[in-house]
Amino acid sequence: MTISPTGEAWAVPVSDALAVTPEPWLAGKVALVVGGGLSGPEGGVGFAIAWLCARSGAAVAILDRDPAAGARTVDAIREAGGDAEYFPVDVTDDDSVATAVTAAAERFGRFDVVADSIGGGGVQPMFDASLEQFESAMRLNFTAVWYVMRHAQRHMDRGASMVTISSGAAEGRGPGLPYSFGKAALEKLTSGAAGSLAARGIRVNCVRVGMIWGAFADRGMTEEQRVLRANNVMLQTEGNNWDIARAAFFLLTDQARWITGQTITVDGGGFRMTGNSGAAGSNPGRSPETATAAAR
Repeated sequence: MTISPTGEAWAVPVSDALAVTPEPWLAGKVALVVGGGLSGPEGGVGFAIAWLCARSGAAVAILDRDPAAGARTVDAIREAGGDAEYFPVDVTDDDSVATAVTAAAERFGRFDVVADSIGGGGVQPMFDASLEQFESAMRLNFTAVWYVMRHAQRHMDRGASMVTISSGAAEGRGPGLPYSFGKAALEKLTSGAAGSLAARGIRVNCVRVGMIWGAFADRGMTEEQRVLRANNVMLQTEGNNWDIARAAFFLLTDQARWITGQTITVDGGGFRMTGNSGAAGSNPGRSPETATAAAR
């Protein structure tokens, strides 16, 4: 007990679950992670989310197109004492998604958290991309996530949550890419799903990813490019899959119980300004007084 300024006896206000609930946050729950296979030594965001869910007590259904990658994640989780199973899927085919989601639901009974990390392709300039390339990028980065949502939500109840994974490309200005359009549509899909599922008590949020190091970057970046990119981040450090997965994990759990319909950017602060940016007062040759006068 504590004493108020008026002399009343107050109970110390720490009875809320957010004040007293210890880890693990997902004990006894079920996670569905799409794109959760371990595809290489660097891993990916999907694998990292699956691992964190399992370490926090959830049984994990892994959906991935690559059976070997899916098996590696399942083996890693089981070896650590967790429960996981792999289900093959082609996320660009609605029937395949329906089959995989239904099989996972039959195996585990329900989904308490759903994470979809699928994306890629569509990096051609918008007017150079073929019709097939453009439509493929939209299917993979946008429509496929809708497939997952529409089937998974049938097996979710009040208190459940979803997270999608977007990219800084959704907001960045510059030459248009089909990939960027797909991710921008994904973010709108996320906020729309949040509004549609709110009455059922299901939350939906998105993590917008900055220029992290992981399996995707490892396939197409030299060490020199990697250093240059890290130096151009405001924090001047390089993020990785775990930075993104931790943000997604937070949104999936009751730690974020009053957050829905949001896109959270995890990018080290974005690009840092270097040298004379052209902003008022940015000329190092002027005194503050001179810069102030010029701004007037």
